[in-house]
Amino acid sequence: MLVFPNAKINIGLNVVSRRSDGYHNLETFFYPIPLCDILEFIPAQKTDLTIIGTPISGNIELNLVMRAYQLLRNNFKLPNLSICLQKKIPMGAGLGGGSSDAAFMLKALNTYFDLQLSELQLENYAAQLGADCPFFIRNAPTLATGIGNEFTPINISLTDWYIILVKPNIHISTAEAYAHVSPSPWEIPLKEALHSPIQKWQQTIQNDFENSCFSAYPILPKIKQKLYDAGAVYAAMSGSGSTMYGLFKDEPKTTKLNMNEITDTCFCLKLN
Repeated sequence: MLVFPNAKINIGLNVVSRRSDGYHNLETFFYPIPLCDILEFIPAQKTDLTIIGTPISGNIELNLVMRAYQLLRNNFKLPNLSICLQKKIPMGAGLGGGSSDAAFMLKALNTYFDLQLSELQLENYAAQLGADCPFFIRNAPTLATGIGNEFTPINISLTDWYIILVKPNIHISTAEAYAHVSPSPWEIPLKEALHSPIQKWQQTIQNDFENSCFSAYPILPKIKQKLYDAGAVYAAMSGSGSTMYGLFKDEPKTTKLNMNEITDTCFCLKLN
C-alpha cells in the first residue's frame, strides 16, 4: 500500500502558561500543506523499515513508523511487512513530518487490513506516539490547545494561496525553544485573530518562540524579511523551527528570494 504523509505549518503559537507537570499550555493553529513523504509497505517474510532521502539517526525500531506498526500489531494479527519510507519533509523543521508518517501508517494499516477502527480510535492510538500525531488522522485545519493535543476544527481555508518554505541548515531543539519564553496569554486570543483578514495577521498573530530563536540564530529574521520583501502577506516560523514560511496570495517570483547563501532547502507550493 502506498500513501503520502503530508506536512503541516503552525500559524501562530502562544505559550499560554506553564503547567504543574512541567509542560506548557499552548494555543496554535495547525494547517496541512502538500509537502509529502512517500510511505509504502507490502507483506514480507520479516518486518523491516528502509528509509531513503533524508538520513535519520537512531535505532530504527524507535522510528515512529515502526512504533505505529508495533502499536497495532499488539492488538491485531498483522503480518510481517517490508516498509519503505522516502523522506521529503525536512527533519527537525517544525513541519510535523515524523508525526505525519506515524499517523498515515496507522491509517494505511487500518485500511489495508480492514481493522475497522474509527477516526476516534485511530486518534487514541496516535496520541500514544506524540502530542501532534492525532492531528494527521483527520488532517484538517485545527486549533490545538492544552499541550498541543486538544483539537478544535476551524473553518479557515488557504486554498489557492501559495507558500514558500525555507529550512536553514540549523536545528533548534524543543527544549532550547522553550528555555527563554515567558508564558503569557495574548490580548487577542489566537482563535479570534485567525478570523481577521490574513492581511492583518502580521499585526495580531505571532510565534512566541521567535524572539529567543531569532536572537540565537540571526539568519531566521533575515529569512523572514526576505519573504516579506518578496511579497508575502504573512510570514512566520513554524512551531519551534527552524522552518520559516511565507504566505502569498499570488504565485511568488522566487527569483526575488535569493536563498542560496542560506540553504538549498526551499519549497514553493500551491495550497489545496
